[in-house]
Amino acid sequence: MIESYLAIPPLLGFVGLLIALGIYVVVNRFPEGSDDVKKIGDQIHLGAMTFMRTEYLYLTIFTIIVIGLVWMSLGQNTAIAVLAGALSSSIAGWIGMYSATKANVRTATAASESGAETALSVAFYGGSIMGLCVASLGLIGLGSLYYQLSGDAHSIEGFAMGASIVAL
Repeated sequence: MIESYLAIPPLLGFVGLLIALGIYVVVNRFPEGSDDVKKIGDQIHLGAMTFMRTEYLYLTIFTIIVIGLVWMSLGQNTAIAVLAGALSSSIAGWIGMYSATKANVRTATAASESGAETALSVAFYGGSIMGLCVASLGLIGLGSLYYQLSGDAHSIEGFAMGASIVAL
């Protein structure tokens, strides 16, 4: 029987995601700058997200192949862990790229209008969103897997493999 305290890591992960959302709201309150700066920032954001869609298409195909091979060689539970790791990492990457491209234009505007101190704050907050998402989604993914797989620690090793595939 799995103990109820094993639900704590995923719950803390959700708290971390809420904090990341709060930081994103704070970053978005900083001004984007003039219309020309907004236009350039929007184009950078669009390019980055288009790149992410294309990259994730290729990674999805590769990940499906790896999951199939892992399923055949190491079993269903390890394959599920690989999938969970890949999903966690890809969600963190998507959120990170989205928030970073939104924060970058605000950092540049803060540097030109308010100075280095404000720009550093905006940049730090913008980057912390990705860091919080990685840690939070790791807690959610690993904690949930450990709970669902009844403590099968060997199979959970696949989570790292899935996360590493996306980090490629």
